Amino acid sequence: MAGKTPTVGRFRRVWRLVTAVAVLLTGPFLALCMPLYSKKGREGAVRWWFRRIARAFGVRIEVHGGEILREYAEADRGALVASNHISWLDIVAVNAVQPMRAQAKKELAGWPIIGKLATSARTVYLDRENLRSLPGAVDELMKAMRGGSLVNVSPEGTTWCGLANGRFRPAMFQAAIDADVPVIPFVLRYRLEDGRDTTAPAFIGDETLVTSLRRTARTRGLVLEVHVLEPIEPSTARNRRELAAITQTAVRDVLSRTQTLPEFEHPKLAVS
Repeated sequence: MAGKTPTVGRFRRVWRLVTAVAVLLTGPFLALCMPLYSKKGREGAVRWWFRRIARAFGVRIEVHGGEILREYAEADRGALVASNHISWLDIVAVNAVQPMRAQAKKELAGWPIIGKLATSARTVYLDRENLRSLPGAVDELMKAMRGGSLVNVSPEGTTWCGLANGRFRPAMFQAAIDADVPVIPFVLRYRLEDGRDTTAPAFIGDETLVTSLRRTARTRGLVLEVHVLEPIEPSTARNRRELAAITQTAVRDVLSRTQTLPEFEHPKLAVS
């Protein structure tokens, strides 16, 4: 029916979840093989693995401007890749386009399999309940980017449904200024094949990961649309707050041009 989110049958849902678990279980074996690969080989393997996770859930990734990240990675040029934050699928999108280091909440380290892989990928964890850990995280990100690494951050600080957005917090942008590297805006949009935005993959509030996984698995025709925008040099801004605001505006401009109002599939966003 028009306006409703299309879903797959029960068998397809179960098959997707089983396939996703099978792909996840190959992760530790892939990690063991990493020392045998060249830098390009490691990136290719990680990109393949995350694309397989997306495919297992029936998600099609559509990328616009991905060559920008590849050019930086091939040249070993550091940059802060700042993305809006909607779902656990965000990390899949980033690494399916270009594997890179990331800053993430400390809880991710405890996630089955993915947590161990994130740690082995030198993820910088931040305790959001302890502000005293922030300077150390910023310093670690700065050193990584100065050394030529791409680093992904979600400056909104928490997930949003994709229709609403949070303010880009400026703290992590100080790392880009200190390292004298650009910020690359990375825009995520979840939609259906007919072009309507969907809140189905949103992972917010006190919802469990399992609930979000099941809702994603039952959605038919889910498209994860990625826009990699032109780099923003730190010299463009007077300080980290202005750099964060410029990046936020760039991300919002893309979303305002592409978003269409959907039905609310997410129970926490439903209206009576």
